[in-house]
Amino acid sequence: MTQPITWFRVGDADMLAAGRITTVQAGHHTICLSRTENGYGAIGNQCAHQGGPLGDGFLQNGYVVCPWHAWEYDPRNGQAPPDYDDPPVPCYPVELRQDGVYIGVYEPVHTPTLMDQMVAVMTDWGVDTVFGMVGHSNLGLADAFYKAEKAGKLRYIGIRHEGAGAFAASAYAKLTGKPAACFAIAGPGATNLLTGLWDAKVDRAPILALTGQVNTQVLGPGAFQEVPLDKAFAAVAAWSQTVLRPENAAELMALALKHAIVKRDVGHLIFPDEVQKMPAYDKAKPKPRDGRIAHPHITPPTADLDRAIEMIENADRPGIIVGNGARPFAGQLMALAEKLDAPIITTFKAKGMIPDSHPLACGVLGRSGTPVASATMNRSDLLLVFGASFSNHTSISAKRPIIQVDFDRMMLGKFHEVTLPLWGEIGTTARQMMARVSRQRRPERQEYVARLWARWRAEKQKRAQNYGPSGRIPNAFIFQVMSELTPEDAVIAVDVGNNTYAFGMYFEAKRQHILMSGYLGSIGFAFPAAMGAWAATAASPNPARKIIAVAGDGGFGQYLAEFTTAVKYQMPITLLLLNNSELAKISREQRGANYHVWQTSLHNPNFAEYAQNCGGLGIRVTQAAELRPALEQALAHDGPSMVEIISSADQL
Repeated sequence: MTQPITWFRVGDADMLAAGRITTVQAGHHTICLSRTENGYGAIGNQCAHQGGPLGDGFLQNGYVVCPWHAWEYDPRNGQAPPDYDDPPVPCYPVELRQDGVYIGVYEPVHTPTLMDQMVAVMTDWGVDTVFGMVGHSNLGLADAFYKAEKAGKLRYIGIRHEGAGAFAASAYAKLTGKPAACFAIAGPGATNLLTGLWDAKVDRAPILALTGQVNTQVLGPGAFQEVPLDKAFAAVAAWSQTVLRPENAAELMALALKHAIVKRDVGHLIFPDEVQKMPAYDKAKPKPRDGRIAHPHITPPTADLDRAIEMIENADRPGIIVGNGARPFAGQLMALAEKLDAPIITTFKAKGMIPDSHPLACGVLGRSGTPVASATMNRSDLLLVFGASFSNHTSISAKRPIIQVDFDRMMLGKFHEVTLPLWGEIGTTARQMMARVSRQRRPERQEYVARLWARWRAEKQKRAQNYGPSGRIPNAFIFQVMSELTPEDAVIAVDVGNNTYAFGMYFEAKRQHILMSGYLGSIGFAFPAAMGAWAATAASPNPARKIIAVAGDGGFGQYLAEFTTAVKYQMPITLLLLNNSELAKISREQRGANYHVWQTSLHNPNFAEYAQNCGGLGIRVTQAAELRPALEQALAHDGPSMVEIISSADQL
């Protein structure tokens, strides 16, 4: 059966002057259209030599000349000149009609590709979001994403910088516990992913990295944008493989995701250009997730659990410290704290897990924390630590008896010995402890915590009124207002620097989910992370959940172009931008180490005007009285918004 020809109007009748050529699109076909004294001619746009764009070339002696290497083609039939044996390019019928120029094409019947099969495995395993940038060495995979998105199986978010895509995917994983994908071309696109991938790796977030690669036939001598990606990703990826053959391609996708999910790490696949053009493998078998991922529940050894219960029962002043690894089990751990009447402290990464208003809550421990947490820890005679890494920024005291609970045996006693390393999944362990410990009443502990909070809140109020030598708005005041206005279920992505230290100290959390670049501590994280959080919540049961980013001028400057991404997709993200015209944390460190304060000043634009120019809402706050109405307006805005606050660098 002959396939019918389809005609497409590509322009007006006089769209080209004689002697000119251009590129047009007819359905799925990209075509080099030319006009000579013989009329219009239409041939394939890809040179048979190296795929050069013929429509960008020129006419010479009656031939279309490729702009790359000067190969020539007859514009009427796509043939090379008579003296050459070069292969031809396709030729298309052209009609000059009264209303314009028409080109006839045979629209291809879609047949599945190898990339379609691999993307199907990816979506079957639950990956529904990709952050990336389409480019010349990932077009085959990008086309598979296009078809999957059209079928409603995934959402693709085109970013402005691959590093932002990796941060967004990392934040998506930190919020949901499941991987998103980040996607880039070969060479610089792939290497731009590395910072965000390291952020996911060290914070134990599952992530899938997909990178194009140059054609394998030119790999090795030093082709354009050639980087040995297997070596470049070796340190960051738990598993990295190059897709070379169709027979095992689907299995490679399954294994990349298995490593990402089980190890909570980076799974990486490399796609050479020619592999992306391969047809689907006709003997491919399904690669379902069921049967490949074991249930995560780990029950602690009976003898160790018995010892833990004995230690808890014998303690007079037990305290509980919870890290970000315990976040999914917040309710169980809060119930355990209430049964023991034991104060509960969080690490900075776990901020928001326990409401600061709870009578047993002590806030954050460590450099970004409160004196309530540190004083309570030091007064405890037993510490129950769940899902915390013992970072030196947190400074969990090694001078107290410690029961450490974690599902990862490597994390138990990683930096120093603990009294009892208890291997078990946190939720399972907490339930077993809850069933066995005695109910206690320790009113003096709650009274002690309440006194500490009263002193700290009085101190915060004083700092909120201290404008310092600069006269700019104090950070304590900024986060006091933010504490009052932020919805209880909001997701807050924070950056690094003075703004983040101040957020940790002064913002009083309800049950907000805080996202940060924890162990990597990478500047620039906040706004791309907010985009990832939006993507994670947009399709959730609560799509109206508010997404807030908190960044300094130094951090936002790293990825400020992504504000246009937020506008493109109408992400209702509110950015609190603390503009102190300085890398203030670095200035403090220089002073603290008796160095000169040098090269930490910043020359900034008017960021609020920039937000307006991008198509979002931008409000600049220079006086304390302006902050509340500005933040209320920004939080209510249906789309990206920014409140630029001229803040103090004088103090935290």
